Amino acid sequence: MKFEFATAQRILFGEGTLNEIGALALGFGQRALVVTGAHPARAQRLLTLLAASGVDASLFSVAGEPTVADAVAGVEAAHAAGAEVIVAFGGGSALDAGKAIGALAANSGDVFNYLEVIGKAQPLQNPSLPVIATPTTAGTGSEVTRNAVLSSPEHRVKVSVRSPSMLPRVALVDPELTYSVPASVTAATGMDALTQLIEPFVSSRANLLTDAFCRDGLRHAARALPRAVQQGDDREARRDMAFASLCGGLALANAGLGAVHGFAGPLGGMYDAPHGAVCAVLLPGVVAANVRALRTRAADHPALLRYAELAEILTGNPDATIDDASVWLQSLVAAFEIPPLSRYGFRASDAADVVARARAASSMKANPLVLSDEELTAILLAAA
Repeated sequence: MKFEFATAQRILFGEGTLNEIGALALGFGQRALVVTGAHPARAQRLLTLLAASGVDASLFSVAGEPTVADAVAGVEAAHAAGAEVIVAFGGGSALDAGKAIGALAANSGDVFNYLEVIGKAQPLQNPSLPVIATPTTAGTGSEVTRNAVLSSPEHRVKVSVRSPSMLPRVALVDPELTYSVPASVTAATGMDALTQLIEPFVSSRANLLTDAFCRDGLRHAARALPRAVQQGDDREARRDMAFASLCGGLALANAGLGAVHGFAGPLGGMYDAPHGAVCAVLLPGVVAANVRALRTRAADHPALLRYAELAEILTGNPDATIDDASVWLQSLVAAFEIPPLSRYGFRASDAADVVARARAASSMKANPLVLSDEELTAILLAAA
């Protein structure tokens, strides 16, 4: 048994923890860049709390999933503000933007020096600026991961900046911040959280520590996600989903992901498709395809036992069969009215290109076994 586990330096979880943001930020300096999503007005309470603690905060917002250009503009904003700490506040897009800005603001040279796939993927020369990551959705787990995903529209791809120093210094998870999230966003981000618990659980890099986070997170998500979508004011469900999302981030950062995210990166770069919805529509097909492939080519693979356990956890039925996992997931996708890939412009003729790009994705390498091009194509077409 040999593994490594790394996460945020400090994790604060619970209702009302946002009230601690001022003192936390002041511990890193008096000047902060607050990075938010498309609705910066939602950060007003945060700004008030920072000001009350004597922190001079400047605001930088990203309109959607962050691009390389957004990160460059954010670095300029951080330098102009003399930022000593980055406070990332919002969904996964805002958190990834904040982490990228913190990393790049502390390192000189062209941004492409540090980008994977389309750049040189050089290690950061200097540690990232301190980042306090405060999620307002329950989905990505980005508050405890060591990379930031950026889109490059001209390359039609999503890529990462990655470094151990990009792990946030503080992950502040306040479930109250998710109470007002609309049902459609709750569904998409919640399915992303579910995916990020399932994929590390069956990953080729799974270990006993990440297994514990996955098992507990899955139990919370399976019972809470339908309730959080249907009854947004269910505080227990919101808390359970915030916890499940945190568990998924802890697991994926240390055990990797799988074919769902192997597809999601290229699809997100090629089409204007929200990450969570893409993961959701692909998840049932990937689970079913992995189970079929394992039965056919690796009947003694330990991942088969994991999928059987997954079926029991999701359905709450100790007599569930291994195939019940994908059936349960498909019923959830239907209940949440998750749109097919064709809604975003995907066509069957695009499948070969998507498969080629997905096969090169880092997430695909942690899938429990290698899927053939035919199997990957079938997954895409079933989700189209």
